[in-house]
Amino acid sequence: MVFSSLIFIFVFLPLTIFTYYIVPRALRNFILVVASLIFYAWGEPTYIVIMLFSTVFDYINGLLIHKYKERKTITRLVLINSIVVNLGILCFFKYYGFVVDNINAVFNLGLTAKKLPLPVGISFYTFQTMSYVIDLYLGKVKMQKNIISFAAYVTMFPQLVAGPIVKYGDIAKQLNNRKESLDMFGEGVELFVIGLGKKVLLANNIGILWSSVKALPMNNLSVLSAWLGIIAFTFQIYFDFSGYSDMAIGLGKMFGFHINKNFNYPYISKSITEFWRRWHMSLGSWFREYVYIPLGGNKKGRLKQYRNIFIVWFATGLWHGASWNFVFWGLYFGVFLVIEKTFLLKWFDNKPKFIGHVYTMLIVIVGWVLFEFDNITQGLAFIKVMFGFGTHSLIDGSALYYLYTNALLFIVIILCSTPIPRKVFLSLQSKLKMIGVIVVPIIYMLIVFVSTAYLVNETYNPFLYFRF
Repeated sequence: MVFSSLIFIFVFLPLTIFTYYIVPRALRNFILVVASLIFYAWGEPTYIVIMLFSTVFDYINGLLIHKYKERKTITRLVLINSIVVNLGILCFFKYYGFVVDNINAVFNLGLTAKKLPLPVGISFYTFQTMSYVIDLYLGKVKMQKNIISFAAYVTMFPQLVAGPIVKYGDIAKQLNNRKESLDMFGEGVELFVIGLGKKVLLANNIGILWSSVKALPMNNLSVLSAWLGIIAFTFQIYFDFSGYSDMAIGLGKMFGFHINKNFNYPYISKSITEFWRRWHMSLGSWFREYVYIPLGGNKKGRLKQYRNIFIVWFATGLWHGASWNFVFWGLYFGVFLVIEKTFLLKWFDNKPKFIGHVYTMLIVIVGWVLFEFDNITQGLAFIKVMFGFGTHSLIDGSALYYLYTNALLFIVIILCSTPIPRKVFLSLQSKLKMIGVIVVPIIYMLIVFVSTAYLVNETYNPFLYFRF
């Protein structure tokens, strides 16, 4: 089940909200847990056992760390056990086949690896349960005594399958002492509708262009077609994932939770450093807090700082998938981050802002090629087409057709990837006053209506981050 599905919007969500608000406050976390388990089990009931195991396992680890908090040797063993088991489960399901394939390639063996479907959301909830145990060990949070409250944190369906990654410390107080309100619920509905529009109306439509370009034989691609295609993917993945994050944060507000935002207009960045402060912020924050800083961060000299950056970005790439293209994608950004920290950021200081912006978007767009093509050879071949290497024509009939039929959509998505529409909307809302009270709900209802019409008629409704 995905948020951008009719059964979720018109059946699951209304029933969950209704049940949640009619029961006594003491039972609301229990209702969230039950609803979340139903949501998760909808597509793969078997793997619900793994999530339940992770929940109970790290709940018990929390009890042990609290009980033996004066005995560092025992708590350290509990922490290590938690990390090893959690990462072991994640690696088995996510990287088992990848490891076997690489062993076969290196040693020329014929080992067979059974294809295991990836449990949806395992990369996200594994990091969440680990954050609880690590922070408890470090004394940053208090032990959660109530297993239902802890289960609500781990299994919460709004951000279960694709984030944002919610660290336990960010939500600990809200688990037992949150206050739902009509204003907060309304804000949640607005965010959900905006996210739905991003996903269904923008991501899905521009994604059709990328699917068409990617399906063309590489020899038939023109330079313009290649650029139009990968720019389409650049916006598809942004509106797909940021739209889902908006829906998740909005759903959280409907149930009284404040979840930190995950995107902050990354495509207006003027450096790769800035880009990664704006893109998938919860993942960046997790790696910074639990990997980069424990390794020493930037406090042990330049060389160790660069080493730490490459370790983090190797791990970031590998976290996205069991394929070498993700590893190269991560290290690719690691290289540019090191270059920027060495001299490039200072060089940009005295230059017009548009230079940094053009540089950033060029690096990001090329990076999305590495990200999207599982086959590295094909990805590099696509990059060659983009930059005119070989006998590919500059422009052809297909490219002109793609440009003509998607020109308006490109204008809309470029504008919507900036803060401009939001600023204009808020300005009009404040100036219109009473008129705005009528017009704004109508706009949101139109988004829901048109999105629903698309979901009824269209079969193209992928969600890119489900595979992570």
